[in-house]
Amino acid sequence: MNNISFELNGKMINMGCELTRRLLDVLRIDFGLTGTKEGCQEGECGACLVFIDGQILNSCVVPVGNVIGKSVITIEGYAATEEYQRIERAFLEYGAVQCGYCTPGMVMAVGALLKSGQPLEDKTIKSALSGNLCRCTGYQTIFDAVKSMDLGGGEDV
Repeated sequence: MNNISFELNGKMINMGCELTRRLLDVLRIDFGLTGTKEGCQEGECGACLVFIDGQILNSCVVPVGNVIGKSVITIEGYAATEEYQRIERAFLEYGAVQCGYCTPGMVMAVGALLKSGQPLEDKTIKSALSGNLCRCTGYQTIFDAVKSMDLGGGEDV
């Protein structure tokens, strides 16, 4: 067991932990942050997306030893941002949530797209969401919600 430190949702964490444990397990089991979902366990479905030093990564394939000294933001931490609130409003407006299992990962992917500053065009939206699977196949409403944000959707009036 090793002592490690990293920032989690804005708070410094010091803990004893095996360095090879999956970040996803540490978040869900040790910290009760269950908004980060486990899907494929292979980094293919996007349900476990988190921001690590501002980059989205699948936490199911990241050993916790790789986040030492870094900043980790989960959906719970991201939910405190104005950007998240904008995404939430657009998803609600377009009914872009079905069972909700993929939603945290989708929101994190949209957040990364917004942070990138790329235009919310068809090609960039599809590319940004291409690493996220929705088992309910609600892709069109999710796509429409993100597209609406380019037209002012999700903005307070």
